[in-house]
Formats: sequence, structure tokens, C-alpha cells
Amino acid sequence: MTIAESYDALARMMDYPSEKTGIQSDCDVVGGFMKKRGLDNHILSSFADFATTSPLAELQEEYVATFDFNPATAPYLGHHLFGDNQKKGGYMIMLKQEFERCGYAPCPAELPDHLSVVLGFLAHQAGKDRDRDRKKFIAECVLPGVERLNTAFAARRDSHWKALVETAQLLCTADCKEVQ
Repeated sequence: MTIAESYDALARMMDYPSEKTGIQSDCDVVGGFMKKRGLDNHILSSFADFATTSPLAELQEEYVATFDFNPATAPYLGHHLFGDNQKKGGYMIMLKQEFERCGYAPCPAELPDHLSVVLGFLAHQAGKDRDRDRKKFIAECVLPGVERLNTAFAARRDSHWKALVETAQLLCTADCKEVQ
């Protein structure tokens, strides 16, 4: 299990759930990597239990209630960093340019600042051994937004998806330290 596989698995888990079969294996990949690196992986176990025992419709319902119907916990990093102003537009353009520069082609149906897209980009960068670029990108463009998103979840203790945001923050923080 590599950091690239972990980012990729976490990116899939942060997408709208369209099927259940891959969620458990993705949880296992991320949890296994975290354990191997000595990171606290109990955070992820609550989500894994929820994903395993709940029907797909319940996963989808909670995803929508958590991310789509609650702007405070929307998975868009630009929203958490800049609100709705021109700086958010500049951030979105910068993300698109960085993706293009690095040969990353995310799903065109999602905005570039969606956490799943950004995590997919980190997986892409890790797979290409672009450690310095990835570290800088995480520190400047990812962690500040993920930290604010995680803070927004303080009022949403009832959401299982909070565990994925916490896991993203933990992985990104550890990745920055490892790359230095």
C-alpha cells in the first residue's frame, strides 16, 4: 500500500457513492497504509462500519445531507478558503492550470476544488514521484481548505463522512512531514 493508492482510494470514497463494493476495499487500503505509517486509523473504522452495514440508499442519503444540503460542509476547498468572491475564481483557475501542467485529467463533471478531485490529483502526483511539487501543493492549496472543512464538521458530529475529512487531513499532514 502506497500513499498514491491511499489518496486514490480516499478520493473514490469522497465521491458520491454509486456502489458499495469498492468502499470497503478502499477503506482497507487507506486504513492499512495509515497503520503501516503509524497513523491513527481508528478514525476510518467508524466510516467503514457504517459503509459495510448500511444500504447504498442510506449512504447516498447521508452524503447528500452532509455535502449537498449543508454549505458549511460542502466538499469544495475554494468555498472554505475564500467564500464566494473573486479569489475563489483565481483558486479554481490555478487548480485547473496545475492539473493540466502535470497531465492530470479529472472527471469533467466535478469542479476542480472538490476534495475528491484534489485527492485524485495528489494520487497522480505521488504516482509520478513528484514529492516536492506534491508537498508544496498540499501545504499551500490543500491543507488550509481541508482544515477549514474539518472545523466546519465540528457542528456535524452525527455525519459518518466527517471521518473521511479527518483522514484526508491526517494523510496530507503526514505526507508533508515525510516529504521534507
